[in-house]
Order: sequence, then C-alpha cells, then structure tokens
Amino acid sequence: MKLLLLIIYFAVLIAIGLYCRKHATDVNGFVLGGRSVGPWLTAFAYGTSYFSAVVFVGYAGQFGWKYGIAATWAGIGNAVIGSLLAWVVLGRRTRIMTQHLDSATMPQFFGERFGSGSLKIGASAIIFIFLIPYTASLYNGLSRLFGMAFDIDYSICILLMAVLTAIYVIAGGYMATAVNDFIQGIIMLVGIVTVIAAVLKGKGGFMAALDNLARVTDESVASTPGVFASFFGPDPLNLLFVVLLTSLGTWGLPQMVQKFYAIKNEESIKKGTIISTLFALVVAGGSYFLGGFGRLFSGQIDVAANGFDSIIPTMLSGLSPMLIALVVILVLSASMSTLSSLVIASSSTLTIDFLKVLVFKKMEEKKQVLTMRILIVVFIAISSILALIQYKSSVTFIAQLMGVSWGALAGSFLAPFLYSLYSKRVTKASCWACFLFSSLLMIANIFLRPSFPSILQSPINCGAVAMLAGLVIVPVVSLFTPRPNQKLVDNAFACYERKTEVSQKTSLGNSGMK
Repeated sequence: MKLLLLIIYFAVLIAIGLYCRKHATDVNGFVLGGRSVGPWLTAFAYGTSYFSAVVFVGYAGQFGWKYGIAATWAGIGNAVIGSLLAWVVLGRRTRIMTQHLDSATMPQFFGERFGSGSLKIGASAIIFIFLIPYTASLYNGLSRLFGMAFDIDYSICILLMAVLTAIYVIAGGYMATAVNDFIQGIIMLVGIVTVIAAVLKGKGGFMAALDNLARVTDESVASTPGVFASFFGPDPLNLLFVVLLTSLGTWGLPQMVQKFYAIKNEESIKKGTIISTLFALVVAGGSYFLGGFGRLFSGQIDVAANGFDSIIPTMLSGLSPMLIALVVILVLSASMSTLSSLVIASSSTLTIDFLKVLVFKKMEEKKQVLTMRILIVVFIAISSILALIQYKSSVTFIAQLMGVSWGALAGSFLAPFLYSLYSKRVTKASCWACFLFSSLLMIANIFLRPSFPSILQSPINCGAVAMLAGLVIVPVVSLFTPRPNQKLVDNAFACYERKTEVSQKTSLGNSGMK
C-alpha cells in the first residue's frame, strides 16, 4: 500500500511537469511562469519552498529537543515575520519594480537597479556557492524516514528524489513547480495535522503529554523544573536567534523572493498574504510543536550517537504503516518542492546573470532555456553527491549545514534588497559591503568556529547577526559613499508613480459620494 501511494504520487508530479511544457518555452515562462501565477499557487509555492525536510526533521527535532514546547515560537515567527510581513513589505513593491526593470532573478535586479554588471556577477556567485550546501541538506532528513518506512538504501532515496524533481522541473519550469507545490502543500497540511494528532494520542492526549513534558529534567540544560513545558523554554536568547534566522531570513533568500516576481495582480497579493500565513502557521507551527515533545521519547533516542536528525523519525516510528506512508510523502513533498525552487533559482541565476554576461553575450532565448535545463541536471547531481559525502562522513547536522547557507544568503541580500525597494539613497558600495561582510562571516564560521565568541559559534546565531548587521551596514555605508546616479534611481522608482484605475470599493477617490 505504501509503495502504491508513492507510485501514484510520482506519476502525478511527472504528468503535471509534462502538461506545463507549454508555459516553459521562453525565459520569462520558464523562470516566472509568465508572471501570471494566481494567489493560491503563489502562496503554496512560497510556503512549500520555505519548509522542507530540513525544517520537519532537522530543525523541529533539534530545536524541539533544546527548547521544548517553546520551539513553537519559531513556527509562529515563520508565519508572522517570514510570511505575513514578507508579503506585506516586499510583495507588491517587488512585483512592480522587478517587472519595470525586466529582471527575472535577484542578481539581475541588483544589476539593473544600480546599473552595475559587477554587482550582478557578485550576487550570482554568492547564490551559486551557498545554494549548493542548502540543496544538499534537503536529502538527509528524507533518507532517515525512507529507511524507517521502506528499509531502502540511502543512495536510492537520493537518486529517486533527484531524478523525479529533475524531470518535472526541466519539463515544465516554474509553472510545473507551482502546480506541484500546490498539491504538495495540501499533502503537507493534512499530513502535519494527522501526525500531530496521532503522536499526542499515543502519549495520552495533549494535556497528558504536556504534563509529562513538564516532569522532564535535564541538569545539563537547566535546573528549573518544568522548563521544557514553559512559555519561553530553557534558553530564550538562543531561541530568539532561531526565530530571527528562520523567519526574517526568507526576506533575503533568492528562491523565496522570486515568488513575488511571478504574482499575477493586486488581488493575488491580498489573497496570497492570507493563504501563505495560514499555511506557515499550520506547517511550521505544527512541525516545531511536534518536535517540542521529543524528550518524551528520550528512552528510544540516543542523540549523542545518532544526532538530532534521528529525533523526529524515532517519534514517528510507532505509527501505523498507513500514517508512516503519509509522513514519507509529506516529507518527500516538502523536500522536492524546496529542491525544485532552489535549482530553478540556481540555474536561472548562473545562466542569465553569469554565463550570458561573461561568456555568451548574445545568447538567444531558446539557448538560455536549454542552458538552464542542463544546469538543473548539474545542480541536482552536485547536491546529490554532496549529500552522500556529508551523510557518510557525518560532516555536520542538517540544521548546521542549512544555517550557514541561510546566514550567508539572507545576510548578503536582505538589507540591500529591502532598502533598494524603498530608498533612493542606497549605494552600490553599501551592497558590496553587505555582500562581503555576510559571506566572509559565514565562511569564517565554518573554518574558524572555535575562535568565535561562544554565542556566535552556532551558524544559526551567526546567520541572524549577519542579517541584523546588514540592516545597519547598508544605510551607514550609503551615508558615507557617493550618491547613486540620479537618473538611474529616478527611472527605477518611476514605476511606483504610474497611475492605475481602481474600483470605488477600493478607493473613494477625491470626488466623494453622490
């Protein structure tokens, strides 16, 4: 039965990819779905790209173990800051300015916004370098669940996920990804709710589970009784860093911001904001909430030997075969949707912002699409190999690998992108300062971690600091560097002044009511 469900699921994904080929004939169609994606597809594409096996298995397990039920704050932060505020602050302005500047990727936006080819190349290099480890991290959480459910070798899990994702992304581009994300999002919503109910039922229900969690003690973490069932948990400061990185970080991740480029119209922004926020609240809030009860299974879990990534699979191992099949498809859906977004972001950036600029300056439309399809295969192959190496050598936990990528990408791009949408005073030099500071800080965190202050040795904390520092670096450097070309700036912001007619239910206008 489990195998049959997987086969049906895979068949649907591939069929959608083949069906959406007609939308992927040019660069705009392949990368952005023709900028005509409605609210439901856009909101689900945003949410499913946000949450993957990294969150469900890696983050939920690790932070649930460390902070108890208080880890749920990370999910709430993801919904309020990472979804609601992201759509409100970035959604409309991103859609308007990126279309006005005719940019399909984040590096292309920087290049057009500041009239700088070097800035475009620098941004594309950062994306290429740091999206690869992020992509590799997606496979590991999946491998543990597949091994638990089907007793399948890890290498086969990687091959299966990589090949299937490649087929539907190469065939249908962004539109195939968006439609499949919608299906995968429905599976994630149903799966999370069902799994939480089943796990808590196995522990006597919510109140009994919470009571038992309040009795758990760990002197190495905190001496306060009931700390794992408390409002802010045993370590509020580090929990705050987790909330910041996993929530505010989405504002600077290329594969997330790119979803706003494809929004169809104003109505799609309003509906998409609500849908994506509710989706995040259920999926992220549910995942961290579930992970918060991990210590109830401490008798079955050896974190020292098997790592934090073993916590969620152990919690789910006692479920019925049918529920385990649902969980596997849930995590597979979450991982494949994120993987598809990452490889489209990587391949489009490398093609449009790097190869076309430096190597093939007169690359035709069809050749660009073909190159992106080839690079999708290359990116998926590289990430698969890295995932195998990481797994066999136990280089790092999922959360650490992803934390470095999130910190570098969000730290580099969040502040420059945000300020560029709102301020005419942002300079090219301030963007470079932010790019270099965050990238070098996260690279140093990998190789010189013991030399860092104890609170910054965690890639999560270091990434959060990189983002917050960027919000200071950009305005300060802009203040002390030459003003940008006024004509270039005025052209970029002219899009916001363009008049558009709306119905009276939206605006009363100046004439008043008759």
